[in-house]
Amino acid sequence: MNAKKLEMVFLSLCASMLLVFLLALFYSAYGMGMHLPGAEGTLDPREVRQTAPFDEPGLREIGEGRYEAVFLGMAWAFQPREITVPAGSEVTFIATATDVIHGFHVEGTRVNFMLIPGQIARQTYTFREPGEHLIICHEYCGAGHHLMYARVIVE
Repeated sequence: MNAKKLEMVFLSLCASMLLVFLLALFYSAYGMGMHLPGAEGTLDPREVRQTAPFDEPGLREIGEGRYEAVFLGMAWAFQPREITVPAGSEVTFIATATDVIHGFHVEGTRVNFMLIPGQIARQTYTFREPGEHLIICHEYCGAGHHLMYARVIVE
């Protein structure tokens, strides 16, 4: 095979791969509804503990089988440390940070967002199966980062 033909094969292969990757990206974004969670609002990070709903973090039932879980991320803990919901429940996580940037990932689910001081994050997930899910911080936040966790118990 001459060099020109080999170059055309290589360029065609690269263009095909690029097209496949772009189609996969569009399918995941539009076909499957996957997207990055954005900020749902802002607040003064110095006033978080006096601002609803963060003045009373925890779990609240907002309808039949629907819950709202309000979390605060702080060095080096989540508040509350544990919530319990029935299997089949739809839980809307509402969270923010009080001090520095933290991560919020519920293992075994697609719940994953950043906790940025001054921004409110919100994401909803339906827990179909009973079990225990660990919530971890995935952003290094200081010396006690490895101690920062909470739990979602699904009964």
